[in-house]
Amino acid sequence: MEHLTNETFIEKIFDYENEKEWKFKGDKPVIIDFYADWCGPCKMVAPILDELSNEYEGKVDIYKIDTEAQHELASAFGIKSIPSILFIPMDEQPQMAMGALPKNAFEETIKELLKA
Repeated sequence: MEHLTNETFIEKIFDYENEKEWKFKGDKPVIIDFYADWCGPCKMVAPILDELSNEYEGKVDIYKIDTEAQHELASAFGIKSIPSILFIPMDEQPQMAMGALPKNAFEETIKELLKA
């Protein structure tokens, strides 16, 4: 599971510095976990995302963004609480979920929203 920086986010996901309208650059749906190392609920989500990244390999890309290291990125997405999970479908607007979701909630969102 890859950790995104501001630069890799702009390269792989969306150039929020230069684009006004959402224009997703990926070739498959994405889940992004905005987290911090000190966050208890984030530590509960991490193994679930590890499992999902193996189960959906080649179908969904899963990334992590350390909000402590990537302040600008967290600020650009209005991250106020963590974990915050950004679901990015191929042809629709991204949707944010707050808090530690159980695995079945991730699976349902992957099926319904991300269509994977």
